[in-house]
Amino acid sequence: MALPDPLTATTSPGPTSNGALYRRLLREAVVPYAGRIVAAAVCMVAVALSTAALAYLMDPVVNQVFVARNADLLWPVGLAVFATFAVKGVAAYGQSMIMTRVGQNVLCDLQNRLFRHLLQMDLAFFAAHRTGTLISRLTTDIAAMRVAVSTALTGLGREALSIVFLVAVMFYQDWLLATVAFVAFPATVIPITTLGKRLRRVTANTQAQTGALMTLIEQSLAGIRLVKAYRMEDYEAARARALTTSIRDTVIKAERVKAVASPLMETLGGVAVTIVIVYGGWRVINGDTTAGAFFSFITALLTAYRPMKALANANASINEGLAGAERLFAVLDTPPGLAEKPGAPALAVIRGQVRFENVAFAYDEGLAALKGVTFTAPAGKTTALVGPSGAGKTTILNLIPRFYDVTSGVITIDGQNIADVTLPSLRAAVALVSQDVVLFDDTVRANIRYGRPEADDAAIEEAACAAGAHDFIRALPEGYDTIVGERGQALSGGQRQRIAIARALLKDAPILLLDEATSALDAETERQVQTALDRLKQGRTTLVIAHRLSTVASADQICVIDQGRIVETGDHRALMASGGIYARLHALQFSPGIAAD
Repeated sequence: MALPDPLTATTSPGPTSNGALYRRLLREAVVPYAGRIVAAAVCMVAVALSTAALAYLMDPVVNQVFVARNADLLWPVGLAVFATFAVKGVAAYGQSMIMTRVGQNVLCDLQNRLFRHLLQMDLAFFAAHRTGTLISRLTTDIAAMRVAVSTALTGLGREALSIVFLVAVMFYQDWLLATVAFVAFPATVIPITTLGKRLRRVTANTQAQTGALMTLIEQSLAGIRLVKAYRMEDYEAARARALTTSIRDTVIKAERVKAVASPLMETLGGVAVTIVIVYGGWRVINGDTTAGAFFSFITALLTAYRPMKALANANASINEGLAGAERLFAVLDTPPGLAEKPGAPALAVIRGQVRFENVAFAYDEGLAALKGVTFTAPAGKTTALVGPSGAGKTTILNLIPRFYDVTSGVITIDGQNIADVTLPSLRAAVALVSQDVVLFDDTVRANIRYGRPEADDAAIEEAACAAGAHDFIRALPEGYDTIVGERGQALSGGQRQRIAIARALLKDAPILLLDEATSALDAETERQVQTALDRLKQGRTTLVIAHRLSTVASADQICVIDQGRIVETGDHRALMASGGIYARLHALQFSPGIAAD
């Protein structure tokens, strides 16, 4: 049974406070754009001042134009109103565009930062975390954070400033009436804050379930042949339906939480407006204030109502974004399991000898894959690793480029502990061709060039020729510029394998790792590729895994591995003469009527 993905947890034992999360988000994502934020802030101030000015202008409009009927002020007041609207419109546009650009830049920066961090993680991390969950971090979580940074930040700035200036107008016109109006305001703070915290929890659940859905979709589509072969379409559809239903219910719950804020504000706002109309009207009737001052006041109050509601919505957006931030920072705060030692030197490959000294390794605690493995792969020679499936052969190859670190023991190249040298220099010295061929959804040329990015077209074609791939590549619709499709699905298994071999040939590394490198090739192509590999092996250290013993009979050294231990070592002739495990495997493969492994 698969272990649960730690990153899909919807709650944590010690969740970070909203304030700490938002400060970190601002510090790490927004501070680089401080200049643009200042420009947006200037626009926000202009919007807020214009909003307050419109409310203030209601006083001369009513008292001087409509009550006093002063014709001399008709055009000046009208033009002042027009100018105020124009300034507000231009400032609102500027602020919106600046913050949109900031939000998109933040989104881009965070995605690049997270993706680069993921690329630095070791294979054990990816074995422990679902692909869909990690994709969800790069998409839905960061998108929610963008909203929190741009939309919510804009709302907090512009709407808060608008409220401040409008409240100033209200107190200027009638401080007593303003005091009465805002008796109800503190009552909105506690419920809105409580709703925000609840929304963050619900949003975290939604994002976790979305990651699980992405994982399910990715696995089902990647394994579509298996799904169809076993007629499991209904089963996979039912799993997806359960997840989408759960997401639907959670989203509805989140929307219900957000929707509560609106009627809450409507009710409390209605109470405030009713009190103002009744009490303010009584003061006008009694001559305690003018009609113009009252209309200016009521305009400011009604105008302030909209930014107050916007702040409530901004609070919801912020909490949604903070839920994504908490999950994203959980990944960014996870250090790579493999790390270089400070000041580590580059690997200096002189001859290319690889040695394992009492190496033990376990993928999971208590499940040893290798137990005290000791052997030397001589420089410039070919060492074959053979044995039953699951014996630990591929694990040995994975340890050489430090895809994993040994549990105990030492691996050296020319006497240098690979744990003490830089990872780039180590992996530059190793070329790998695996039975699990990986091709990217790009051109044939780009997939081969992956072995040496600076290689020119001539070198790429030379490598393809050596791998027996040139002829079939030229026959493709666009030749070397043909897109191979996702996972190379546009090509046959043998074609994919030959491109992978061409990629390793192009890298021209001093140490060559071949994990069933010719397993998908027909007899004729295998002979061609084997000839090319024989040329490549000259002067290079090669470790090769092959179940077909006929392909390793000519190896300089054969190590037989069984249950994580090396049980026999020698060349083909010596091992056959000893009558041990190798001889028995050879007899099984070449006995009439028994298929080779």
